[in-house]
Amino acid sequence: MSTRQVTDELELLQSLVDLPQHPRIIELGCGAAHLSRKLLQRFSACDVTGLEVDERQMAKNQLQPQERLHFVQAGAQAIPFGDSAFDLALMLKSLHHVPLELLDQALNEVHRVLRPEGLLYVSEPVFAGALNEVMRLFHDEEIVRAAALRAVQAAVASGAWEQVDEVFFETPVHYRDFAEFEQRMIGVTFVNHRLDTATLAAVRERFEPHMTADGAHFVRPMRINLLRRR
Repeated sequence: MSTRQVTDELELLQSLVDLPQHPRIIELGCGAAHLSRKLLQRFSACDVTGLEVDERQMAKNQLQPQERLHFVQAGAQAIPFGDSAFDLALMLKSLHHVPLELLDQALNEVHRVLRPEGLLYVSEPVFAGALNEVMRLFHDEEIVRAAALRAVQAAVASGAWEQVDEVFFETPVHYRDFAEFEQRMIGVTFVNHRLDTATLAAVRERFEPHMTADGAHFVRPMRINLLRRR
């Protein structure tokens, strides 16, 4: 198991996938599509379609158009494209946001829209680490992250997919102060966190010991499962 630190996941993706050979890309649960935007700047032959269910995020995305980047409001469980339409599917910290009862359906849909031998790159946070201990006070994802991993494992066991690789890494996370943490992690659009006074105080109490002269530094443990459609 590798525990290397990765500051640019696009570089890791490049090391695992020959992107020029997989130019038709779909990112599922794309959020602001940060990685896809960088990918398109580096690889002129690629074209990315970003699927996102959150209306507010979609509105923000459409205010920042980019050549060869297309946004569609839809979920992974019902992808509005035909069979074999894409070479590569990306799920970047998004699989565990699919409703539990729709995880298998979502992976079946990804299988359908990928060409034979097409690749699915699933990057998911591991339920561990100091940042996770802060987050779980108001947003405990233990159940959904475990379910996402089981769904991936079941998809491989079904014979529909071949697992090409499994990679573990850590990504650094920095917050200037608790106010930035609150803005970035509590005030997000895709999850409606409304913390009472006591919970917010408990989160701050667990966060503050990590503060240094230049802010709070964490590492987020991550796992990649790279699958090939059979």
